[in-house]
Amino acid sequence: MHQVYIDIIISAIIEQYTSEEAFYLDHLNIDEQQWSNWKKGTGNLSNEDMQKIKTLFTDYEWMLTQKVMRQTVLFPEKRNIAVSEYKRLKTIIAGKWLKNDVGRAELLPSGGANEDESFINLKVSVSYGEWGFDDILTFRLPSRLQPQLDGSKVELLDWVDENLMETYVGE
Repeated sequence: MHQVYIDIIISAIIEQYTSEEAFYLDHLNIDEQQWSNWKKGTGNLSNEDMQKIKTLFTDYEWMLTQKVMRQTVLFPEKRNIAVSEYKRLKTIIAGKWLKNDVGRAELLPSGGANEDESFINLKVSVSYGEWGFDDILTFRLPSRLQPQLDGSKVELLDWVDENLMETYVGE
């Protein structure tokens, strides 16, 4: 199960940072040896560093990673496809939220000067009207899709319905 956990985390790092090295050097401020030992299960990271890792995910995404990891314990044959299964489930859930008209899709503005211009961020959320309790799924997509996603809410929902699985999971 440890390797599945690491694989999902590495996938999130690669999706959000320029490289794994950039993440552990710049975000965690640890060296390659510490990072490598943690990934192999022979070393620990501080609680603060583990919290930084957790911020790679929304609360809902973190819960989903726990469910995927539990399933790989029950079904060991799923271990090799855990990352793609996690991404597939994210897209299925986002699609159901939107189809059932409980979810809202929106493009997030660029994060500033350090933001990689070759990507855009799509957020699908369900609001419960209570501060801090929204369920949120995020998707980092190639910026070449921006023209397809700009426009009306209906066009964005149609694009998510028709293309998100192929674009996000099929990377």
